[in-house]
Amino acid sequence: MLLPESVLSSDWFAVLAVFVAVNTVMYVGLAVAKVFPKLYPRDWFSRRYTRAQTRSIHPDATESAPPARRSLRH
Repeated sequence: MLLPESVLSSDWFAVLAVFVAVNTVMYVGLAVAKVFPKLYPRDWFSRRYTRAQTRSIHPDATESAPPARRSLRH
């Protein structure tokens, strides 16, 4: 189906073409972003909520390893 030249050069068709172009770029960006693993910015900063002393019922026990990071799977 071919459209006449008057339709292709109209303002509403240009607005529709811009909308489709922006929408396509956004979906391509989202698809590319899904390929990469998730980033957790809170892992980049030191944790302020760690205690200076152990509150364990076994005060002589050594500190356990820090909690494991989140899995990269969704």
